[in-house]
Formats: sequence, structure tokens, C-alpha cells
Amino acid sequence: MVMRARAMGLSSIRREVLVSAVFTALLVASILLLPSLLLTGAGPIRWPSLSPSKDAGIGEEEEQQARYPVTFAYLISASTGDASRAARLLAALYHPGNSYLLHLDREAPAEEHRRLAELVSGRGVYARAGNVWIVGRPNLVTYRGPTMLTTTLHAVAVLLRLRRRWDWFINLSASDYPLVTQDDLMEAFAGLPRDLNFIQHTSHLGWKIKKRARPVILDTALYEDGRAELIRPVNISTNLRRLPTAFKLFTGSAWTMLSRAFAEYVTMGWDDNLPRTLLLYHANIVSSPEFYFQTVACNSRRFRNATVNHDLHFIRWDTPPKQHPLYLTARDYRRMLLSGAAFARKFRDGDPVLDRIDRDILRRRDPAAHFAYGGWCSEAGDQNGGAALCSNPQEPGRRGAVKPGAGSRRLKAMLRKTLSPRNFRRQQCRKGRSETHQSGPKPILFS
Repeated sequence: MVMRARAMGLSSIRREVLVSAVFTALLVASILLLPSLLLTGAGPIRWPSLSPSKDAGIGEEEEQQARYPVTFAYLISASTGDASRAARLLAALYHPGNSYLLHLDREAPAEEHRRLAELVSGRGVYARAGNVWIVGRPNLVTYRGPTMLTTTLHAVAVLLRLRRRWDWFINLSASDYPLVTQDDLMEAFAGLPRDLNFIQHTSHLGWKIKKRARPVILDTALYEDGRAELIRPVNISTNLRRLPTAFKLFTGSAWTMLSRAFAEYVTMGWDDNLPRTLLLYHANIVSSPEFYFQTVACNSRRFRNATVNHDLHFIRWDTPPKQHPLYLTARDYRRMLLSGAAFARKFRDGDPVLDRIDRDILRRRDPAAHFAYGGWCSEAGDQNGGAALCSNPQEPGRRGAVKPGAGSRRLKAMLRKTLSPRNFRRQQCRKGRSETHQSGPKPILFS
């Protein structure tokens, strides 16, 4: 009996060890396979929280986009009172080869959320192309808080999960506006390496050390329902932390263009744990969108040599700079063009200079009805004034066509200067004036 009991005990232990080993193997396998399942699954995806949308298989989506040289994924962020502006910006940016995600802050009234949905669903082209989505369960966003950053990261994850082809992610607000057509943008970026990230950055924090980097704040939108504000101690001098020594802080513009590889890195982070570590650190920093992507890129061995010190925006500031940039008007029109930037901010709702940009740069005769000029949407050979050619983005002979204009030449000139050997390395992730930057591959310039 004793021998039998021992045999039974040993058999039970072996079974437990075997079950434990199998469970551990399955757990490890699931962790290793999770990124590939998120990015390369074969079935159609349905997002009940996004609307309007069009279900399509991956093969169909890729085939629809395959003929454009490069494509972009846009996040358009809007807050209370911005529904009409967000819809106008979407139409000015629209191209059937790109992907668009609109986020209207949860604090906006329900009527405004319905208004945005109506404005978007009212354009039949969006439904036919199936490349415009609205976040159906929006986030509560605190100005200058980490919830601005988490909303951007959420958008990156959604656009990756939708599994449409795109090469760069661009975040804009409803107060931005393009200074080039999408065909101009495609033509200008077609000759660039796809791993470049356009992130304006500096390690010289200046006044931001005292006002942004060292104070510890809490964003109530992270843990309270319906309340979005930053909490700071009354005596801020007693609640300061030291600057980090495990990594170097960088700061810059909150408006960026991220490569798909970098977007996957900050979302998945399988190369190392840096993106998650820095995300936790930035949960208590003021204006974290002005620090996070800069700090991740410049502390990553993989991406620091592919970071371009430019945000592709024309922005006008006071001297010295204040919290918000100056509003742009018709007086700034010439300077906007001469800058060669792809975008500008910030504009008042309905400012007449937007009509001039629509008419002279984007060639939109009627912003309420027409899209920006391009290969898929042009007036050539159309007796009805061009509108018919924009109604079907998959029209034979038009899909894949790119017709750049003067905006492409301006943008190429700016990029050529920014990416020149003289400027590219000298302005890239510098940690100090005396530090010699590590060598890296030379940027590919325009032919």
C-alpha cells in the first residue's frame, strides 16, 4: 500500500509538472505570437466603436492602395465647438489612398458628436473608399495632460490594427490646415527613406525644467469620470522631482510625422521596454506630448539616427513665446508659402485666409462640395466642372494617379535643406554642444 501510494504520488507530481510545463509553453508562445497576430492576421476586422466604416479584406485594401507611391494615416483631434472645423480639415486633407481617424473629445456635447457624424457620413466618397473612421468611444482629454498623449497612442494602435497600408502617421488638430495637396505630399515623400521621423526636438529644456519637467502633476481624466483637469500642489516648490539619469529628456513640438516602424515601436515595444518605461514617467509631467516622442526617439539606438528635427508646420509665436501660438491671418499668407511647410497652425474658425488657401493652393473652388486637386480628383476632361471625377475614388484610369503642383516643389526645397548633410546630423538628437554625434547612414536626398 505504501509503495502504491508513493507511485500514485509520483504519478500525480509528474502530471502536475507536465501540465505546468505545457501551460508555460503556451503562455510564452502566445506572448511571442501576439505582435504578429495584431499586425498580420488574415481576416477582415470590424470595429463596432468606429463609424462610419467599410469592411474589406486585407487583400482588397492593399490592392486599392498599392499604386500610390506613399500613403499617410491622419489623426484629427477636436474638442468642444470643433465639429465643423474638423470636417473641413478632413475634406482639405482627403485622398482615397490615405487613412483618417477623427477623435472628438468626450466632453463635447452629444449633439456635436452627432453633427460630426452627419458631416462625415454626408460625403459619399468616404463610404465608397472606406478609409474614414470616427472614434465611437472617445477619450476624456485634459489640455496639457497625459491623456492628450494616450489619445494619440490610442489612435496609432487603431490605425495599425485596421491593417491598411500607410507609411507615416500624422497628428493634427482641428485648428491646423494643409499648405500642400496630398498629391504634393506624396510626390515630395516618395523619394525619402520610410524610416524617417519628423519630430522637432531639443535637449536644452530651459524654462521647461522648472515649469514642465520637474513639477509632478495628476491628470484627473485618468481616474475620474467626467473630470478633466491637472492637479498641482499649492506650494509647487515642495513637489519637484529630479531630472532623470537613466535617460535624457528631450522636448519640442507636439505635432509630429512618425514612420510606421516607429509607430509600431511605441505601440508594441518589442525591441526593448523603453516606450513603456517613458510612458509611465510622462504620466506625471506637464505637456507630455511635447516630451514623449522626442525622448523615445532620441534615446532609442534604432531610431535616433532617423529623427529629423522638423515638425513640418508653419507656426508663428510671440517674442518671447507664450503658451499658445499666434493666430494666422491673411498677413501671414506669403510667409506660410515661403516656409515650404506642409501644414500651418493655428487658425480661427472660418478665417478668410482659409478660403484663400482652398482657392489658390488646394484648388478647391467650393470647399463645401469639392476636394483638393489631385490625380484622383481633377477637372481635366470633365464637362461638369470636375465634381464627377471626385465622386468615385476607384474610377478606372484615376486610381493611383498623382498630379503634384507648386506645393510639391516648395516642400521638396524645404526637405532638401533640412536633410542636407550640413543640417541633418548637426540638428539631430544632440545631448550637448560638446558631444560628438554618433555616425550613421547619410540621408537619401532628392535627385
